[in-house]
Amino acid sequence: MRGDSFGHEHMEDRAHVLMEQYHIFNSLPEHVKSVDIGYFTGDGGMVSAKDADEYFLLMEEVEGSEYFLDLNRISERGELEDLDRERARALSSYLARIHAIKPEKGSESLYTRRIRELAGHGECIMGLMDSYTPDLGFITWDELEEIEKGAIGWRWRIKGRVERLCAVHGDFHPWNILFREGAPSFILLDRSRGAWGEAADDVSSITINYIFYALNEYGSFKGEFKELYDIFWETYLEESHDPEILEIIPPFYLFRGLVVASPIWYPNLDIKVRLKLFNFIKSMAKIERFDYRHVEKYLE
Repeated sequence: MRGDSFGHEHMEDRAHVLMEQYHIFNSLPEHVKSVDIGYFTGDGGMVSAKDADEYFLLMEEVEGSEYFLDLNRISERGELEDLDRERARALSSYLARIHAIKPEKGSESLYTRRIRELAGHGECIMGLMDSYTPDLGFITWDELEEIEKGAIGWRWRIKGRVERLCAVHGDFHPWNILFREGAPSFILLDRSRGAWGEAADDVSSITINYIFYALNEYGSFKGEFKELYDIFWETYLEESHDPEILEIIPPFYLFRGLVVASPIWYPNLDIKVRLKLFNFIKSMAKIERFDYRHVEKYLE
């Protein structure tokens, strides 16, 4: 199967199609039968994979403390230590550094794909929308429909910004960041949805958590988590030289807002916090540019 720009750019995309075909061909009457599935090796050999039941990924063993534990401790203390500020700067500097890495020419379709998947992927906006049941007291399906329409509008607004394609992590949140003890150095887990994408994806993924933690602690966006948020944004904008990100990030915040507002992952969230998060999400569906200095206006 040859690669193309219809969601088959990567070897793993093509493997997915072939694995699905191998499993479904034989259950349809009058369809040609599949006999085997496998892969080619670098030297031209062929290896069967038909006996695969489930796939696994074996990784090296690493040590560290998840960043969300830091955020929990900050919430309990009610104040920041110097290391907390250093770690926020380290995370921001890291993203500015990797986002400066650009792919080879000819990869532009990967940006369009990434924006398409932001709206329609099962792990992103539409998939999250479908996880919200119709009987929730804090959001209706009519409201979700309007938010989704806003997300589609954003897709058409930004999908042509292909020059922004850059290296990304793809799921840069506090559960995927392990800090080494007493240091601002860290190691990451679970890079997701491809090597190339939009910088706003990573920035929104981490900074939504500063907003989330502040709302949980104070009911508004202030205090030590606002300070971390400010440190992160100021550092990122200074080192990335990318003010344009503020024109791109709203639909990514919409996506990440749907995550932290979800009753699946946060079933015990205070209703006032959940409503403020949905005010934020609705704002992201409508605005034209994100004002990172005045988040509170998006929460009301």
